[in-house]
Amino acid sequence: MYDACRQRVWAYAAARAGRQIADEVVSETFAVAWRRIADVPDPALPWLLGVARNVLRDGYRAEARREACTAELARWAPRPSGDIAEDVAERLAVLRAMAAIPEGDREILILVAWQGLSPREAARVVGCSPAALRVRLHRARKRLLRAADAGGGAADAPGAVPGAAAEAGGRPVRPQVGIVSEERA
Repeated sequence: MYDACRQRVWAYAAARAGRQIADEVVSETFAVAWRRIADVPDPALPWLLGVARNVLRDGYRAEARREACTAELARWAPRPSGDIAEDVAERLAVLRAMAAIPEGDREILILVAWQGLSPREAARVVGCSPAALRVRLHRARKRLLRAADAGGGAADAPGAVPGAAAEAGGRPVRPQVGIVSEERA
């Protein structure tokens, strides 16, 4: 069966997917035929071409899943703005500041900034009016900024370079909490 059909299965796979993939398709097709030898009809070629077609289809599906996963990871992966150490230090400073504020403030900030909900949507989650949520969000942002300033920002991060948190004017650099302070409709 292998000697009689290998070339035609390879030609089918090469025509559908190219020469590089054809060898793998032939190998997998005959591996399936070996495992299911009792199911192989006579003549075997149409059945083998059907198996090769399924192998190709499964390969296309796997590639589509890989591409979707890669696209999703790229969407979620942070884009470094420069030095990775600075980005890590800023993230640690924001996380420390978030840990220093009350749980209710953290919840609102997470809903709006990290989950991307509008204040109206976040109000539904929390169970208050949109106006009340905007007031709570404003207060939570102020508390977060105070906590970030009180924590010393990136200067307190492990491995931070002494003096790296000072600007040219001598003022401490505030951690980047811009996403938390963006106003959304």
